[in-house]
Amino acid sequence: MALDGCGLVCKYVLFFFNLIFALLGFLFLGLGLWLRFSSNTRRIFTIDVLDSTTFVTGVTVLIALGTVMLIVVTFGDFGTCNEKKWALQVFSVLLSFLTVAEIVCGVLAYSRRHEVGEYIAEFYMSMYGMYINSGDPAIGVTLTFVHNLLHCCGMTGVSLLEVAKNTCPKPDGILEHLVMPHCPGIITTVFDSKAPLMLGIFIGTAALLVIALVCAIILLREIKKGQVAVMAHYSTVY
Repeated sequence: MALDGCGLVCKYVLFFFNLIFALLGFLFLGLGLWLRFSSNTRRIFTIDVLDSTTFVTGVTVLIALGTVMLIVVTFGDFGTCNEKKWALQVFSVLLSFLTVAEIVCGVLAYSRRHEVGEYIAEFYMSMYGMYINSGDPAIGVTLTFVHNLLHCCGMTGVSLLEVAKNTCPKPDGILEHLVMPHCPGIITTVFDSKAPLMLGIFIGTAALLVIALVCAIILLREIKKGQVAVMAHYSTVY
């Protein structure tokens, strides 16, 4: 069905939105499934391991988030590419729920930023403990990324005591050859100090979802308008 300029622009916007959403969905789902079924972490989900609740919850959230994102993309892509009204309607409803959830989560994370920072620090400590016990190279890569991003080193930061210092960044000065910031404290501090930025990211993401929602509604109207025009044409001819 031929679309006018506005409808065509919205169709391409939704296509690129779904593409990015799909990549993120596969990333979250893949990471969650890997952490769930990896030979080094699978036992955490089958037996009671000390301080594993945070890790199990984090992995469950990753799997659920990735699954929801891929479901949204499925309806969005099918409705956009095939110009199916029912699929776009389901896509619009799901986007509405996601937008509200994004804003609520952002406000809650901001208002409880200290608790959220501690929760993320606990998740880091779970990852760190698994790396020490198993030496999983994939977890090592994850720790290396976190350490370089936050410029911190493990649980203690003390070079002589740190077991996973091979994942730590290069020291910036002479003193850091002996002691670097320890990651749990840095994670809590950074999340607490950067809470306004985190809230801005949540609100910005919600704004992008609103743009996609508006485009979906415009595309729905354009499809309906085209269908009405086709019906009017055939009623005139016949």
